[in-house]
Amino acid sequence: MGEEERRFTTVSIPTPLFRKVEERIKGTGFTSVSSYVTYVLREVVSEEEEEAEPFTKEDEERVKERLRALGYLD
Repeated sequence: MGEEERRFTTVSIPTPLFRKVEERIKGTGFTSVSSYVTYVLREVVSEEEEEAEPFTKEDEERVKERLRALGYLD
């Protein structure tokens, strides 16, 4: 893990939201609201990155060619 990845910053959230998250993580493997929020944010960012890189027309054509070769498409 690089030096930059080990640094932390503070993000403020409304107290009612903090309390809801505290209740939500009870009985889970999350040890703090911060660890849960970090997990959720990583998931959201990861999904956005995946959506940002859709198949190109070239990728689509290669998949279609492969499916034709395997007999799945005419």
